[in-house]
Amino acid sequence: MQVSLLYWKAFELSALGPLAETCLIIFKEDFRTKVHGGYFDQYGIIRDIIQNHLLQVLCLVAMERPVSLNPEHIRDERVKVLESVVPIGDNEVVLGQYEGYRDDPTVPDDSNTPTFAAVILCIHNEKWKGVPFILKAGMALNSRKTEIRVQFKDVPDDIFKDVPHEIFLKFSEASEKWVSYLPTAFRNYLHEAYGIVLPARKEGVTIQDAYENLILDTIGGDQQQFLRRDELEASWKIFTPILHIIDRGEFKPLPYEAYGKDNCCEKRAMLKHPLL
Repeated sequence: MQVSLLYWKAFELSALGPLAETCLIIFKEDFRTKVHGGYFDQYGIIRDIIQNHLLQVLCLVAMERPVSLNPEHIRDERVKVLESVVPIGDNEVVLGQYEGYRDDPTVPDDSNTPTFAAVILCIHNEKWKGVPFILKAGMALNSRKTEIRVQFKDVPDDIFKDVPHEIFLKFSEASEKWVSYLPTAFRNYLHEAYGIVLPARKEGVTIQDAYENLILDTIGGDQQQFLRRDELEASWKIFTPILHIIDRGEFKPLPYEAYGKDNCCEKRAMLKHPLL
């Protein structure tokens, strides 16, 4: 999340809202639930990934510039985004479950838990109105990646044919390590323009992973990476209605081949809704 905020500060993604056509936030895992199937089955991919992790990324992309980097000011802006999200329609969700998921002895034979989901969220405010945010997450897929793609509207008489009009941000397990290798000029720009001071470039220095950083933030009293109560309530309000429908077995996930080259869920999603 700290890297996400740094990207946002550097590129001001929220300012691109009027120019954007769609925003994709994608999380893919190339492994099964393994021995954790029983635990995962209680929650599913929406509760496990989309409702918290991907929704937090959405907030960092769509939020307005906070008054300051004070944790409360950052949280205020994230809450404004969540409270502006339009209720999800049935035709804006596609669910999938990889074949073999129920073979896990810890998973019920009649499990309705999705291991893949694609959801369209729309933000009803002046800047992002009409721009769909497409959140996709899945397990046992053919690749592993986490990325954001802000795709822009076509330009009349565009001379750059066949060139994607988008900003593409990719995250990885080593995403924070890139900070140590940034060019000096760009590091100075971030410091002068935004007051961001990056760690010194030192050989052999290990940068803390996400959980280590959260523990350090807790010790230091920095709460900007943590959800405030109203933020948590607003995020659950978005997904609770569709989760209740899934839990009652009224919304069935589509089967898909584990590690398959073409995820049939994504193909069927496009048939169900052109944006998915």
